[in-house]
Amino acid sequence: MTVVLAEADIAPLLSYDALIPAMEKALAAFSAGQVIQPVRNMLTIEEEKRYLGVMPAVTDNAMGAKLVSFYPGNAGSPLPTHLATIALFEPSTGQPLAFLDGRLITEMRTAAVSAAVTKYAAKPDARVLALLGSGVQADAHLDALKQVRPIDEVRVWSRTKAHAEAFAERHGAQAMDAEAAVRGADVIVAATNALEPVLRGAWLADGVHVNTVGSPRPTWRELDDDAMANTLIADSRDAVAQESGDVILSGATVFAEAGEIFTGDKQVPPGATTVFKSVGLAVEDIATARLVYDAWESR
Repeated sequence: MTVVLAEADIAPLLSYDALIPAMEKALAAFSAGQVIQPVRNMLTIEEEKRYLGVMPAVTDNAMGAKLVSFYPGNAGSPLPTHLATIALFEPSTGQPLAFLDGRLITEMRTAAVSAAVTKYAAKPDARVLALLGSGVQADAHLDALKQVRPIDEVRVWSRTKAHAEAFAERHGAQAMDAEAAVRGADVIVAATNALEPVLRGAWLADGVHVNTVGSPRPTWRELDDDAMANTLIADSRDAVAQESGDVILSGATVFAEAGEIFTGDKQVPPGATTVFKSVGLAVEDIATARLVYDAWESR
C-alpha cells in the first residue's frame, strides 16, 4: 500500500547523522554517472515571485520526482518560500511506495549537502560561522555544520535587522552587518534570495569555505565576481551552468563536483579558499525520501 507521510511523520525519522553520509553517497553516484536525472525544469509563473520546479531522478534503489513551489513572494508571510511533494517509487518494479511532504526534506538535505562538502573543504579546526540570511536554511545549516566542525562562534546578518536579531537571540549568535560577519569567519553560508551580491570576495580570509545555497535563478547573485574566482565546487556542472547566476554571470569555472570530492577523484588544494555552489538536485530529494521511507517501514 502506498503510504502518505506528512512532515510530522518525517521529522522524527530524519537526522543529520544519517542524512549527511546519505547525501555523500547520492552525489558520488551522481558524479559517477550512475543516476538518471535531467536538469530541473523550472516554470516561471511570476518573475521574482512564483515558480514551480519539476525534479525527477532514478538511482539504483530509488525512483521518483519532486514538485516544488518556490515562492519568494511568501517571504514575511506565515507560508514558507519553499513547499514540495515527493513521489517515491520502487525502481525495480515501478511500484509507488510513498508520497512525502517535501518541505522539511528540502530544508535538511540542502544543509546536509553543505555539511558534507564542508567536511572535505573547510579547515579541520574551523570554529567561526557566518550566516548571511536568517531563515530556515540558516537554522538548518547551523545544526548540520555543527556535526562536521567544532563551531563555537556564530555570526548572522539579514537584510531585515529584526530577523537577524531574533535568530541571534534563539541561538546565542551575534547579529552584525554582512562585512563584519564575514571577515575572519572560517565557514560562511549565504542563504538568501538576493538579486545582487551580498558577499564580497574582498572580505574573505585565505582558506575560508563558503556554502552558497540561495538565489537559484540565472540572473540572481549572492556572491560577487571576486568571491566566485576562488576554487569552485558545484553539486552539478550542468545544473549551475543553467540555473546559477553566480556561476553564469561571473564566468567562473567549476573545479569539481561535490561527488568527485567525495569519491577522491578530485581533492581540494591545501589552503584553498573554496566556494560550494548548491542549486539542489533531485537525486538528493529522492535519496532522502528513500531514507525516510525505509525508516518508516522498519519502525
